[in-house]
Amino acid sequence: MLQNVTVTPSRRSLEFGIYRDGDNNLDAIQESTLSQALRTSARDARIEFTVQDTTRLRAEGDAIVSGALHTEQYTIADGDVARVQLSRAHAMSSSANLARFVAHTLDNAQASGAKQTWIDLVDHGGGDGGGLETGDGRVMAMPDIARAIARGVELHAQEHPEDAARGIDGVVANQCLMDTMGFADALSHAGVRYLAASPETMLAPGVPSDVAHAIATHENDPRAMAKAVTADVMRTKYDAGDLGRFGPAAAFDVLDLAPAKIERAEEAIKRLNDDVATEAGKTGVRAAVRDDARAIDGMVRSPERTKDMPWQADRPAIAFYDTLASDGRLDGELRGDASAAGDAVRDLVLAHRESDDFEPFGGSDYSDAAGPTVHLPTDRREIDPWADAGVKETDNDFYRNVDENEMTRVIA
Repeated sequence: MLQNVTVTPSRRSLEFGIYRDGDNNLDAIQESTLSQALRTSARDARIEFTVQDTTRLRAEGDAIVSGALHTEQYTIADGDVARVQLSRAHAMSSSANLARFVAHTLDNAQASGAKQTWIDLVDHGGGDGGGLETGDGRVMAMPDIARAIARGVELHAQEHPEDAARGIDGVVANQCLMDTMGFADALSHAGVRYLAASPETMLAPGVPSDVAHAIATHENDPRAMAKAVTADVMRTKYDAGDLGRFGPAAAFDVLDLAPAKIERAEEAIKRLNDDVATEAGKTGVRAAVRDDARAIDGMVRSPERTKDMPWQADRPAIAFYDTLASDGRLDGELRGDASAAGDAVRDLVLAHRESDDFEPFGGSDYSDAAGPTVHLPTDRREIDPWADAGVKETDNDFYRNVDENEMTRVIA
């Protein structure tokens, strides 16, 4: 960490941390997020990138070659790389390692005088099951990711009490399926204000690093920032050679994680879940709620998906709640609770874009994929399909606090 930091007037407005776990099959393709950062910094002097990259790739002259796994740490600003440190490969799925990276990014933000600090988590992801997968298949549990961010903020504050008010303003999840109510809830309780993520599979390289420019440009206008970030993601196209050009996501959101909004959503969803559990014994109610849940297609809408894919139970929350709210088979109180839940989740969404014809997934329709997903298994096999591998989508505070298991008992 930095010692005796003196803050001087700076042209930097954003410290953007890139935490890239390349210990897997995405190493080469996601390396482009770093070259994107270099280009972005060259055209926008307001941004400094703090990078921790665990990779097999290394520079050899003008070429990039593969070698031993190692970790590179450096900063990118004004089109240049500086403060380079090379070391043995870090355990990127370790929450302690992520916490140290967060603290280091905040240290750099203090030194540069940045007004905002965001971090970009680059790797495989599995929604509420976790993310930051390593080569041996281990992942960091979703609640541990949020706790690591909070711990990193604490470490920075302990080392620099004069800067204790600084925190992580936003998280970009350059990982699959991380736009969930569970992750949003956990990050909010960790003090994070914004989440930029997709409810669906991200196609690597994924989120372009130039979203940092959109964040820096609209630092005083969250809604304009969110619209610019989602626009950058959804209009990006990557060249896949003979396979043509493709976008990184079928849907993408920026969520406002303000504690009051998250609390309202928690309360509304809990009220609905408890109401459904109470009403389920009445004639036709259980069948109606099951029908409505099954009418909302889960995530990974790829033509190649199989019945055992674990995240088919992740369904767009707003679409499900709105469907319940419009179901005349249910009584007025339950439909009112569903409408309130839908409105509360909708209030979290600063900006979103989705595709009604996502070509890389065979033209799959994502027009209902606006906003975060919620774990809604309609079959017992979907409740925690990867539990034997240590991945549990139900093992988080949001699932417990909103009585999501009550809804699961009705529909699964």
